[in-house]
Amino acid sequence: MPNHSPVLGASWMLIAGLSFAVVNSIAQYISITFSIPSTTVALLQYAIALVAILPYLKTLGIRKSLHTQHFWWHAFRVFLSVIGIQLWFWALAYPVPIWQGIALLMTSPLFATVGSGLLLKENVGWARWMATLAGFGGAMIILEPWSDAFSWATLLPVGAAFFWACYSLMVKKMSVNDSPSTMVVYLLLLLTPFNLFLALPEWSTPTGWTVWILLIGAGIMTALAQWAIVKAYAVADASFVQPFDLAKLPFNVFLGWVVFGWIPTGNLWIGAAIMMASIVFITQWERRK
Repeated sequence: MPNHSPVLGASWMLIAGLSFAVVNSIAQYISITFSIPSTTVALLQYAIALVAILPYLKTLGIRKSLHTQHFWWHAFRVFLSVIGIQLWFWALAYPVPIWQGIALLMTSPLFATVGSGLLLKENVGWARWMATLAGFGGAMIILEPWSDAFSWATLLPVGAAFFWACYSLMVKKMSVNDSPSTMVVYLLLLLTPFNLFLALPEWSTPTGWTVWILLIGAGIMTALAQWAIVKAYAVADASFVQPFDLAKLPFNVFLGWVVFGWIPTGNLWIGAAIMMASIVFITQWERRK
């Protein structure tokens, strides 16, 4: 990349991580405090984000970006993303402590590694397989399925990570034929109707200024996070900025403590350290290749 700006790229990725942490805390607070279904929160948050990011979409050239010969593949790709979103919001509403949910979401790159080997027939290699297995071992330490405190709800973030990994693999496969702007435009345009379809069966209209201010804030922060990720990858190498995405864990742990008073167990840091090490190893391995 001729204009590789490491500091700027890292800064944008950290802004994205902090924005997502704020969004997660707001969404969880709304679901718990106002008893609004998670599907409703997801729909309104992403619909507001779409409105907020429209000026950016215009700079991409919406009409040009909409040109594709693979519309139904885009629809299926976005559907996978929506299932991940709904599982994640369900976990927040349950509620799964934010520190545990975010740590388990970090299994997504590990699922993507498995998928790239099994589905895309890429040459993963023994080193990446070992790192991936170690990462899943770290996830098991966080989940503690052998303990009495284990709940099926803690598997929801893992499910979200799986579907987002499938989404990422489709992006990788489809990027051969369609541009990044086409990927972004179809994602943002199709998210709302898919979310609407899932939200209607248990729709609950939010009432009161407080909840709407929070929803609008969450939508704007979602748009900012998406924009920051695009900027990060635009100004720096992907393999360099990707590890900075792991900063979302301490951001979410801090906000979970501030907003809800949740304090993570010691196992979180052991499991998260193993997972982070495996993800960084896989990322740097790809960079060297």
